[in-house]
Amino acid sequence: MKTDIDRLMVEAGLDGLVLFGGSQHNPYMAYFVGRVHLTDGLLVKLRNAEPVLFHRSMERGEAERTGFSRQVIESFDWATCLERAQGDSAKAKALRTADMLQACQLDEGRVAIYGQLDLAFSYPMMEHLRQALPGIQWVMEPEGETVLDKARVTKDQEEIDSIRRMGQVTTEVVGEIAEFLTRQRAANAILVDNDGQPITIGQVKSRIRRMLAERAAELPSGLIFSAGRDAGLPHSVGDDGQPLPIGQTIVFDIYPAQAGGGYYYDFTRTWCLGHASDEIQTVYRDVLQIYESFVSAFRVGEPSHGYQIQVCQAFEALGHPSQLSDTKTQSGYVHGLGHGLGLSVHEAPSFSLNTMGSFTLTPGMVFTFEPGLYYPDRGIGVRIEDTLVVDDDGSIHTLVDYPKDLVIPVPGS
Repeated sequence: MKTDIDRLMVEAGLDGLVLFGGSQHNPYMAYFVGRVHLTDGLLVKLRNAEPVLFHRSMERGEAERTGFSRQVIESFDWATCLERAQGDSAKAKALRTADMLQACQLDEGRVAIYGQLDLAFSYPMMEHLRQALPGIQWVMEPEGETVLDKARVTKDQEEIDSIRRMGQVTTEVVGEIAEFLTRQRAANAILVDNDGQPITIGQVKSRIRRMLAERAAELPSGLIFSAGRDAGLPHSVGDDGQPLPIGQTIVFDIYPAQAGGGYYYDFTRTWCLGHASDEIQTVYRDVLQIYESFVSAFRVGEPSHGYQIQVCQAFEALGHPSQLSDTKTQSGYVHGLGHGLGLSVHEAPSFSLNTMGSFTLTPGMVFTFEPGLYYPDRGIGVRIEDTLVVDDDGSIHTLVDYPKDLVIPVPGS
């Protein structure tokens, strides 16, 4: 949580954190400033001190909403910095950044950097910044193990409430899509509208995007609505031009975020329009059995990778391949059991077979639970996914409930 940042900085031996970029779709900056509209900025966090935000003059009203100590970027004159840098814009950026850091009394110590900058420009800029502030040791923290990554593993109540609200939006949209599909009809093994025109995957996706936009949500990381063989490829987003088939599996994986780059929700259901074959029903039954067996089995204090091992074993006991016996399998159970969720759609904790990436379940964690089976050569893919939260009392439950029906009734099927 945010309250852990100073402790984590001490443990990492860091004297400061420096964040670059705007707040839109920039998770690290958004973690501090929230859902304010900043197109550019610099945030400095010294150990055991409140952050200082440098912002554009035109966005001073937005910056005020953060409640942080603030300074205007333009007060550090760009023309003067460019003259000092003899016209080198990367060096001028470094000199102005150095001036801002020194205004925060940050000119020595171990400092980690975060945020978003164009690599082609930021690399030479950082080289000049090292020269401008030789007393600072710029620390490159391991990916996924940074101070802020560790802080974000657990959420405070405000963050959890934001994720829950996105879950309510998500399931509301999913429900309305199900109702839309049932109002159509089957003809020649595909879904058609009242005029007999095919309903395509692309049309459904457009409807989903519009419905989310009306609810102040968006899909910055995409959307999966895939059918048949594509449903058997876990991250196939689906063919927009494909008409919706009757009686084939459709994997509907939707992971929207608050508009402007806020908190995500992640949710998947598998549907068959009209009817499902015995083969599909058997695969679906096995996934649902694993879901129901394990959704109540999570316990605080247990390592996350242990659940992945158990689920692999359970699927193999039902006759399905898994990563446990074949790490390269492309059929059966082929992915991790879940992942953390927050300002990024994938963050810690991880539920994989990699013990190096294992986490102990802890109050405040929000994570997905998504068992699935995939047989692309048989045109079958099944995944059921909900987002879970670990409460302060150690109880673990889904944030938002939604039915797990396989078959969506369609007239004429």
